[in-house]
Amino acid sequence: MFSNISDIFREWLIRIGLSSDAASTISGITDFILVLILGCALYYLAKFIIVRIIKRIAMRTSSIWDDVLLEKKVFNRMAFLIPGILVYQTIPATLSEFSPVASLWALKLTNIYIILIFLFVANSFLNAVYEVYQKSEYAMYHPIKGYIQVGKIVLFIIAILLILSYLFNQSPIYMLGGLGAFSAVLLLIFKDPILGFVGGIQLSANDMVRQGDWINMPKFGADGTVMEISLTTVKVQNFDNTVTTLPTYALVSESFQNYRGMKESGVRRIKRSISVDMSSVKFCTEEMLEKFKKISLIREYIENTQEELEAYNAANQIDNSVPVNGRRQTNIGVFRAYLEKYLEQHPLVNNESDQLVRQLQPTSIGIPIEIYAFIRETEFIRFEKVQSDIFDHILAIIPQFDLRVFQSPTGEDLRQSNASYWERTDV
Repeated sequence: MFSNISDIFREWLIRIGLSSDAASTISGITDFILVLILGCALYYLAKFIIVRIIKRIAMRTSSIWDDVLLEKKVFNRMAFLIPGILVYQTIPATLSEFSPVASLWALKLTNIYIILIFLFVANSFLNAVYEVYQKSEYAMYHPIKGYIQVGKIVLFIIAILLILSYLFNQSPIYMLGGLGAFSAVLLLIFKDPILGFVGGIQLSANDMVRQGDWINMPKFGADGTVMEISLTTVKVQNFDNTVTTLPTYALVSESFQNYRGMKESGVRRIKRSISVDMSSVKFCTEEMLEKFKKISLIREYIENTQEELEAYNAANQIDNSVPVNGRRQTNIGVFRAYLEKYLEQHPLVNNESDQLVRQLQPTSIGIPIEIYAFIRETEFIRFEKVQSDIFDHILAIIPQFDLRVFQSPTGEDLRQSNASYWERTDV
């Protein structure tokens, strides 16, 4: 039918006085322009109809696939195939008589256009697949963005090979063999994607890191939540809202700390110490023990311990007139016992986990008393608040045991010392 219309138009041009060659040329160009206009009209018509129909279907279904495919414009880009296919089918009838060379190049360009449209459609479809997967419960445990990016690279390479094969009239296999000669260059160019792909497989297979994990990697200045795991990079949002970008393979080749286990266990560790002035450590006198017995948390401990020590000293005929003889309670030992009981009765301390109050190696800044315990708060702000409350209480209670916290002399200490010296000198 289209050929008949073209013949009628060419005969009309001849009748109005044009030569046969001129009439064929004008007819061929006109036919090609009409085909392009018709293809564009069909594109907008198909786009309008397809989008409206699919939108109606999407509104009536509970599936998210149709919504995501619409959002990523998969169907819109598929509509671009209509003018390409129409032009490809009509080129032999419109341009072959006008110019065989022009017809050949028009077919090549149309093939390239169709390949590119298929590439864009496939790219949009992969984006839709990723979007749907991100809404599933598996996305946190097995990120696939790296695999999606590898798929896009493969599609891009295939499209380039097909385009080159059309341009140079060579088989795609022949073009692929030609690329093999440049394998070293290709490996250098795609070194980061290859390493990232291998690293992504190892991260996923070994479940080393997931989206949403809190990781710490001091070498790269990363300390925060994993936002995204892609083919070549991992984005970490730090707690100061800055974003650190790491190479994906670095998470396999370098060491990092993942706090996922802490979040899954529901408890978080306190491991902090307070330095006690060594000069304030002493044996407990009877008066001190009576005072300590008034502290309800350790009354039973002091009584039981005192009975045990007195029985031991009596059995071994210890001379109690000299404090160094026998076994005696110390204020720092009673203080540690108090801290153990305090942690046991604290409502947010998890008694099912390990707890320890211990002395560390004495240093020039005193005797460190370390608190090792787990509390039922993993969120950073609430955890720090509970930890601060615990140590507020510890710092306030230390003087009750005749102990002093070690603190380096300040300007105020020196001023008071000088004032006392001059007062004594004046006298």
